[in-house]
Amino acid sequence: MHVRLVGIHHTYPSGTAAVRGVDLDVDPAAPTVLRGANGAGKSTLLRIAAGAETPSAGRVVKRPAVVGYLPDRFPALLRLPPRRWLDHLARVRGLDPDDVADTGDELLEELGYDGAEGEPMSELSKGNAQKLGLVQALACDPGLLVLDEPWSGLDDDAADALTARLAARHGLTLLTDHSGTAASLPGARLHRLRGGRIASGADPDSVPLPAAPPPGAVLRLDLACAGDPGPLLERLPPAHVETAGPGRLVVRVPAPESDAWLAAALAVGCAVRSVRPLRPADERRGPRSEAGSAW
Repeated sequence: MHVRLVGIHHTYPSGTAAVRGVDLDVDPAAPTVLRGANGAGKSTLLRIAAGAETPSAGRVVKRPAVVGYLPDRFPALLRLPPRRWLDHLARVRGLDPDDVADTGDELLEELGYDGAEGEPMSELSKGNAQKLGLVQALACDPGLLVLDEPWSGLDDDAADALTARLAARHGLTLLTDHSGTAASLPGARLHRLRGGRIASGADPDSVPLPAAPPPGAVLRLDLACAGDPGPLLERLPPAHVETAGPGRLVVRVPAPESDAWLAAALAVGCAVRSVRPLRPADERRGPRSEAGSAW
């Protein structure tokens, strides 16, 4: 099921037009990534998509009942301690906190959260507050996941864990990202906002990709794997190996098999560096050397 933003306009009481006639499809087959300068309207559009703000005109079609939303910033004076805050947001979504507790604990450990148990949210570091924000958005098993700059403030290990989690996700995902990390997510569809409008496909910074690769497509999967990836290959599905060196593994996989292959690679401890479709000329040339294997 797609979520569609149709004719979205939004003007603030001050008279500032933040979003101007945006039409956007969020496809479950691939993450939808919005890029653009500060003030381009990205955060406003995400709030509207998540249902946290009502547009001046237009509508959001087929928004799921449960939305996981990470805002660009949290209220400054949140006095609730983390666990109570997570429980509160589960109830806001109509969920039993006990039903999401195990997933929440798993995510806290995955992201390396180390804040004090009874510390008010307002006193947490930027990194720990961001990790809690991600946990509340992800742990509810959302039908639509909306993330505003999710890698902001994260340490390297937490950023890698988040990238792996999003790369393995199957479902509607809409996010903004200034770090460039989201572009490496499998099948990412990139759109640029300029002055509250979606830039045209001719814009060099706007690269909408098809929701699914064409029949017969081959993907190059570039992975970071600790140590020598050779022994890991015995635990992974068959693939055409392009590079297998210390810390890095690059393989070619038929597009229909790529999701299962990535899931297996993540399960053995590898992290996704990039996923790229091969151009026909690349397939004819065959594997490249280590020096030329990255696009």
